[in-house]
Amino acid sequence: LHCFGEAKMKLTIVFAGLLGVFLTPALAFTDINIGGASNSGTSGQQSVSVNNEHNVANIDNNNGWDSWNALWDYNTNFAAIRLFKKKVCIVHRMNKDVMPSLHTLDAMVKEKKLQGKGPGGPPPTSLIYSINPERVNDLEKLGKPIAGMCRGIPTYTADEIEGESLFFYSKACLRADILWILRISLCGELEV
Repeated sequence: LHCFGEAKMKLTIVFAGLLGVFLTPALAFTDINIGGASNSGTSGQQSVSVNNEHNVANIDNNNGWDSWNALWDYNTNFAAIRLFKKKVCIVHRMNKDVMPSLHTLDAMVKEKKLQGKGPGGPPPTSLIYSINPERVNDLEKLGKPIAGMCRGIPTYTADEIEGESLFFYSKACLRADILWILRISLCGELEV
């Protein structure tokens, strides 16, 4: 009878451990899908994953060849956009005055406040970045999440341009609209 009690207790511990393994990812991430018009005027879809445990947000824009992935690392205050068509990563400092905090983004996602804001809502805030022509040699200084996303492809940094200088860069900018809240323009020539 004593052996039966020990076996039952071990089974309970194993079950609790497995339950923790399967529930932890579900609690750490919040996803939202937003369909609609993409940057090029054709249909696309964006999804957001917020990982509170690691303080990162991941935004995927799925639009065929014009797809991109953005990662916001709130630990290092760097953000990266991987442009699949250009096969490059562009890393910039996060502008905390404009970009939502991880807590705010997570709350918006959970409350689904990002859905339905589209063209009828307020215009997105614009951020313009100038791409530096030299490649980044040491990805590790950008933090593990960004280093993992950009490893194996040319990576560049970009500096925010203050003011509305879009006219000067209008012919050489790539745009990434993020969730109807941000319009990011990455300007400059890339050697790939």
